[in-house]
Amino acid sequence: MQIIVDIGNTDAVFGLYNQTSWQHVWRTPARIDEPAQSYEARLRLWLLETNVTLSAVQTTVLSSVVPNLTPTMRTMLTELFGFEPIVVGPGVYPLLPLEILRPHEIGTDLVANALAAYTRYRQNCVVVDFGTALTFTTVSAEGKILGVAIAPGLKTAIRSLFANTAQLPEVPIEVPASALGTSTTHAIQAGIVLGYEGLVRSLVERIRAELHNDCIAVATGGLSGQIPSLKDVFTAVIPSLTLDGVRLIGETVTASQV
Repeated sequence: MQIIVDIGNTDAVFGLYNQTSWQHVWRTPARIDEPAQSYEARLRLWLLETNVTLSAVQTTVLSSVVPNLTPTMRTMLTELFGFEPIVVGPGVYPLLPLEILRPHEIGTDLVANALAAYTRYRQNCVVVDFGTALTFTTVSAEGKILGVAIAPGLKTAIRSLFANTAQLPEVPIEVPASALGTSTTHAIQAGIVLGYEGLVRSLVERIRAELHNDCIAVATGGLSGQIPSLKDVFTAVIPSLTLDGVRLIGETVTASQV
């Protein structure tokens, strides 16, 4: 068994993998003010509910884009399982079959997305990750990360409107029936949800054009299914893609130590 941890700006995602498939995936808010003991108690409870003993977990892998939370989670995993986790970062990148753009700048989640897409498809691919940020990571058929585009995520955009205006409410992410909003809620949904549909289509088209239309697109992230009308843009929607990439990084590091 493996425990794979992907810490994002909004959630920390824990995946339990049993050599062939994901058995369980759990999410909890990524809070830098929470002590290691709180995360440990949560993980213990999840494992208890699934009848998995601590001794059954042989590997842990940690990816984090929240530097202040990384030591907390690293300490928690070490103390809970009795061994250090593999931590994704520039130190392990030379072991990967990727040519990585600016290794000390690129997010570990984006590297994981690129590796998962490259391993799965072996062709030019743009991974669109619908998270706190909306990211577009393009990897070539040869395993070179060609570039990244970043925009605010759907929830981030809605919360920004709510936080910076006096009269606009925070609204659910739902596709409105019309682009002509007839209420404040529908107006925001039309502007942001339908607007983001256009943003995703436009950027994917531009990326494909720069690669002479030789590029597939894959969606991932917690909000990847929130805009159903984008289904035709993607070859696949794979919510676990980032976790798959983190797992593959861990397996590559482990294999290099044998």
